[in-house]
Amino acid sequence: MQRTHSYQLTVTWIGNTGNGTTSYREYSREHVVEIDGKPPLTASADPAFRGDPNLPNPEDFLVAALSECHMLWYLALCSTSGVVVTAYRDEASATMVEVPGTGGHFTEVVLRPKVVIADPATLPKARELHEQAHRKCYIANSVNFPVRHEPEITTAG
Repeated sequence: MQRTHSYQLTVTWIGNTGNGTTSYREYSREHVVEIDGKPPLTASADPAFRGDPNLPNPEDFLVAALSECHMLWYLALCSTSGVVVTAYRDEASATMVEVPGTGGHFTEVVLRPKVVIADPATLPKARELHEQAHRKCYIANSVNFPVRHEPEITTAG
């Protein structure tokens, strides 16, 4: 049975420095993302597009969403498959290309999870579950560019 999930949020631009958008260089890209019942997130544009380098940007959020979705699926699959994960850290990266006249697009995201498992005997299953997590990730299934994963799995101790 197919289920549908809905998500709502509000994005409010707070970057009017007094003159609105009278000039491309005169306004701040700062904005607030509000999701009911959750702390607000202050964000900006990528520094390449005159954003604040100290704030996350939409591109950061996209890469984070891919990394988080993969991690959450992986942990869930491990928990139901007898693989005990004791630590997980992903050092994800992405490449975006600007294309004159069209804005641009991501060409790839690479997830590099470093996973620690409790039992060396479950190492083959732990590797296999990364493929399953990738296939199940809602976010990865929604983008039009490759999302690769290069896991590194070690055992505790």
